[in-house]
Amino acid sequence: MPGAYWINVVREVRDPERLAAYVALAGPAIDAAGGRFVARGTAAAAFEAGSLERTAVIAFDSVEAAVAAYESAAYREALAALGDGAVRDIRIVPAVAT
Repeated sequence: MPGAYWINVVREVRDPERLAAYVALAGPAIDAAGGRFVARGTAAAAFEAGSLERTAVIAFDSVEAAVAAYESAAYREALAALGDGAVRDIRIVPAVAT
């Protein structure tokens, strides 16, 4: 199986405290589900329609594992803590087999 990547872009921060509460819960939830952070932070460069937003790339063993992590009880708790504290764009894409 080639694996998968969860790509999370924070488009707008509405409440930094709620975002911090989300981060404190989401990291352990993702780790527990087998996710491995491979990149995170503010984008170093952006081109075409891109913008310099906070982005995280998380590797999983499969698309199914990434989706299960998103749907897990622990991650739902993180989402509840975030509420409307940020506008995000999350995508799960299959890795390319090499």
